[in-house]
Amino acid sequence: MKNCQNLSKLLLCAFVTTAILFSCLGNTFAEDKPVKKDRALERTRDTVRMLDDVYKTAVILITTHYVNDEDDLPAGTAAIALFDAINKKGWHEVRLLDASGEPINDENSAKDAFEKMAVKQLKSGEPWYEEIIKKNGKRYLRAATPIPVVMQKCTMCHDNYKGLEKNDPIGVLSYTIPIK
Repeated sequence: MKNCQNLSKLLLCAFVTTAILFSCLGNTFAEDKPVKKDRALERTRDTVRMLDDVYKTAVILITTHYVNDEDDLPAGTAAIALFDAINKKGWHEVRLLDASGEPINDENSAKDAFEKMAVKQLKSGEPWYEEIIKKNGKRYLRAATPIPVVMQKCTMCHDNYKGLEKNDPIGVLSYTIPIK
């Protein structure tokens, strides 16, 4: 009988020790576990980066090759027409936002809390601003990237850019893209 009591105490002690050990190890392993990546979100971020490069390259090429005086179609106007066509086809939403405080067109002013915060963050030097939202039961990535002063020609139509340093954000591209 005494051996049974000793065995019971030993088993209870072993059980409690094992439970404590697994509890401690469980917390250690939980901290070391890699966070599961949201592959759909990562793909969507890559898509925004690609689109951003395409759109900004197009504006630079239009300005370089087709804008020679104030009577020519500004690259920003061409970009807005392109963005409207993309939006109407349902691919994604993209908006050109003023970050200078002096928009040529009031339609280019930040409209909602996301766009206002994006302009603020990008003007403070952040290279990217994003938010994940749900709309009609679907997830969307809202992302914003800065549009810097990259060429002297931009000041032809925008006097307010003249005092800015190269790469200062004068505008923002604001994207809303479904996460698939």
